Amino acid sequence: MTDRPAASYEAAGVDIAAGERAVELMKSRVVRSRRPEVVDDASGFAGLFDASAFLRYKRPLLATSTDGVGTKVDLARRLGIYDTIGHDLVGMVIDDLAVCGAEPLFMTDYIACGKVVPERIADIVGGIADACALAGCALIGGETAEHPGLLEADEFDLAGAGTGVVEADEILGPDRVQVGDVVIAMASSGIHSNGYSLVRHILATSDLALEAQPDELDRPLGEELLTPTRIYAKDCLALMQAGGVRAFAHITGGGLAANLARSLPPTVDAVLERSSWEMPPVFRVLQGHGEVPQAEMDKTFNLGVGMAAIVAPEAADAALRLLASRGMPSWRLGETTAGAGMARLA
Repeated sequence: MTDRPAASYEAAGVDIAAGERAVELMKSRVVRSRRPEVVDDASGFAGLFDASAFLRYKRPLLATSTDGVGTKVDLARRLGIYDTIGHDLVGMVIDDLAVCGAEPLFMTDYIACGKVVPERIADIVGGIADACALAGCALIGGETAEHPGLLEADEFDLAGAGTGVVEADEILGPDRVQVGDVVIAMASSGIHSNGYSLVRHILATSDLALEAQPDELDRPLGEELLTPTRIYAKDCLALMQAGGVRAFAHITGGGLAANLARSLPPTVDAVLERSSWEMPPVFRVLQGHGEVPQAEMDKTFNLGVGMAAIVAPEAADAALRLLASRGMPSWRLGETTAGAGMARLA
């Protein structure tokens, strides 16, 4: 016999009671994202969705996407702000579904952490649920995993997966794009969730500090960097219903030109007018203090454009009016020309 305490899950660093407390705290916010097709699973082991809703489709295709928010979680941890990072997760996952024209239906999440702090987990999941409600999809399940020994007590990461549905003959994409189409930009809310490894490098190698407020910004840099990702799903669906949309491009990792090129056929280029908008202040701050070449900015950040729509020329003005009526800042970004499937800033 030894004097050491008996082995237990709690002694190993896993607090089951804290996990249960986190679930209770998040319940009231998760229910806000509920859709009528959600069916309760009494066991709680799975999320259920009534597929009879698909009967209104002639040939319904399910679309799925999965993603995370990258190293932006490190800034949330350092600043102790946890109620926006879940919003970023939804933007990354659900707006990918919108690109093909899919209506988002439901989403699940996964959070790994070094220690379950119920209030922190509830803030993260609450942000996911609030953003799901904005996107029109339900948060129907998730998992919180405590990984003591692998992650420090204040460390965490999160990922999610979403499912949507689109009519087979209404799928958007490169095959619909024609020469002479108009490219419409929808403004980003900021950096969104891509490029944060470069952001963290700039912070580590320059005179910038998260707590500081550069002259170009109206709030501390850290708060600016945690601005939640804008969610475009409902705006994209509204444009589709209005008609004339050929394709969308979600501007994520790789920058504006590279992501837009993914939505072009091999015989069409997109020429984008750099003079059609001004790069938002936060990008200018990072570029200046980090001495980042413009080419590197172009291939790393969205530069103020979070989603792009390629529309028929006769539908462009109506599309801009519709977006304006929905409170979505947008503008003519460029047009398509004969080419080789490339997008370029001119």
